[in-house]
Amino acid sequence: MPTPIPMENTPEHLDPNTPQKPIRENDPLKKATEKTTSFLQYSGLGLQMLVTIGAGVWLGSWLDERQGNHTPVWTLVLALVSIAGSIYLLIRGLPKQS
Repeated sequence: MPTPIPMENTPEHLDPNTPQKPIRENDPLKKATEKTTSFLQYSGLGLQMLVTIGAGVWLGSWLDERQGNHTPVWTLVLALVSIAGSIYLLIRGLPKQS
């Protein structure tokens, strides 16, 4: 008797009349989806870093202009704080490895 092909999504509550897809070890669509998902995840993290650092620098320069500082104290402080914060968010957003 041939061995049955394992099926995806086979909990008992699914309709038995619905056709199921067989699981394939080297499914190209699955690999492409995983690559796209990881690309979008990492590009989102990069965009988050860019926005966070840009907002810190903009706020710092605005504060320096408003206070009439000759040295960009607020720009430097807020740029460093936003860099540290974005690195923290980057590390926190990375997937955990077992």
